[in-house]
Amino acid sequence: MTEPREIAERLLDAQVEFLLAEVSGDRFAEVVARDVDAVLGVADTLLFREVVELDQAKQTVATVVDLVGGSPVLADMVGVFADSIYDHIAANNDYTLGEVVEREPVEALLEKLFGMHQAQERILDRLTESPLVAAVASKFVDKLINDFMQANRERAEKIPGVSSLMSLGQSAANRARKAADGTFVGDLAGKGAMFALKRTNNAIREMLRDAPVHSAAMEFWDLHADEPVSGLREYLTQKDLNELALLCYEIAVTTREKEYFGLLVDECVEVFYAKYGDYTLAAMLPELGLSGADIATEILRYGPAVIEGAKRNGLLAKLIRERLEPFYTSDAVLGILADAVG
Repeated sequence: MTEPREIAERLLDAQVEFLLAEVSGDRFAEVVARDVDAVLGVADTLLFREVVELDQAKQTVATVVDLVGGSPVLADMVGVFADSIYDHIAANNDYTLGEVVEREPVEALLEKLFGMHQAQERILDRLTESPLVAAVASKFVDKLINDFMQANRERAEKIPGVSSLMSLGQSAANRARKAADGTFVGDLAGKGAMFALKRTNNAIREMLRDAPVHSAAMEFWDLHADEPVSGLREYLTQKDLNELALLCYEIAVTTREKEYFGLLVDECVEVFYAKYGDYTLAAMLPELGLSGADIATEILRYGPAVIEGAKRNGLLAKLIRERLEPFYTSDAVLGILADAVG
């Protein structure tokens, strides 16, 4: 008479073979389709908020941001990606910029930016609070005036006798400038810098509101839209792109570590939870742009190679056997088999 343990081992062997056949060849596609449908059927009965609690979602997102966002892979690849894009993708002559980026959203973006008068006013007002910016504005205005004076000087010096008079005037102006340092006149110069900044700001305001800046910007876009994408490389070198990518990555990584960023992430999770908390898990897939067929396709894209690799070295059969053996050799099963053959 066959012993219960021997029967259990034979049953174990049979189930291992059955499960291996389930994930082999064409049968694997049928199993994936069946199981995905079954999982979605269950998911259609579960609300998102019933499966995922708000605090759990916050912790998960925070973990992803912390671990994935600062992973060594990203740190190593940022510069490599930038170099590769510059060497290969940005060098492309087969596509124009207009084919890659649609004109309409660009036009809408520029229109919005130029129409943000509140932001423009605030930025310009804050600029007046910076002495260094005021000095730059003053230098800018001085440059315009000096260029204008230089042009007039060149015309005037063509008149006999005027050249010597202008030389005397320049000497006097230089002496006055030296005398102004550390005096009341020097203070006036500082105030003059602020005045220059305010005048510059007013000019910028008028230009943004009255001048056809939007049309000029779109004309600039149209000039580039019909040029190959490779033309963008004329604006920066490979070294520039590499360094910009690394600097942006550094800003992202250091910002990610701040407590305030955590508050932003939590707020986004709360908004998502409030909007989709009452959706079933299956109903959320279309909202994410996915379907059951998409999930099955991705499983079939990578699953067979992984499974076949595990089968070749016997690891898959070993793993299945390890999971099932405790059941078949349990006292309960052996007792059932003993009763059956008794």
